Formats: sequence, structure tokens, C-alpha cells
Amino acid sequence: MRYAFIQSQVDLYPVRRLCKMMTVHPSGYYAWCRNKLSDRAREDQRLLGQIKHSWLESGGVYGYRKIHLDLREAGEACGKHRVARLMRCEGLRSQTGYRRRPGHYGGKPAIGKRLVIPS
Repeated sequence: MRYAFIQSQVDLYPVRRLCKMMTVHPSGYYAWCRNKLSDRAREDQRLLGQIKHSWLESGGVYGYRKIHLDLREAGEACGKHRVARLMRCEGLRSQTGYRRRPGHYGGKPAIGKRLVIPS
């Protein structure tokens, strides 16, 4: 996170000053720049694309369980907890509250006001 911020501000400020401000060593920043994404991170990015596609096709209704089932039907081998983690990190959530929930309609009427009917 810190290195990504430094990389976004490199055009405006010197790297050493940004590293000092973020309390990281410049050699760590340069090592981060050189290293490529791990295989797991690349696989997560590819899987996240499929998750987003499936989530958008559902209209933002499906949660991680149904998305996981969609991916399994498509031949993708992944766990439901991995799908849940990727969706949570990306901010994708299932739609909640689209069904009518039972309300409170019975009970005693309010005592405060009385209806007076003129005769």
C-alpha cells in the first residue's frame, strides 16, 4: 500500500523524500518495483475478472456462494472462501433486502390520541 502510494506520487516528488515520509527504505521500494506479481496474485486477478463478470450478469444480486457455483459450472477450480475473499476485497456484495420482510401490523393501538366522531 505504501509502495503503491509512492509510485503514484513519483512524478511530483523525489522517491527518497516520499520514502522518508512513508517510513520505508528506498531499497525496499525499488525491490518492490522490480518484482513482478506472484503466480497466486496473477491467478487472483484472472479469477476476479470472472467473478466480476458473473456478478454483473446477475445484476449484482448473487453473493459468493452462487458466484462460486457459477465458476464451478464454468470449469473453474476454486474454493468458496477464496471467492468470498476476492469479492470482499473488491467491494462486491450480494443484494440484500429485495424481498419484503414481514412487518409488525398487529398489536394495541397507540393510546395518545383518540378519534372523536361527532354525532
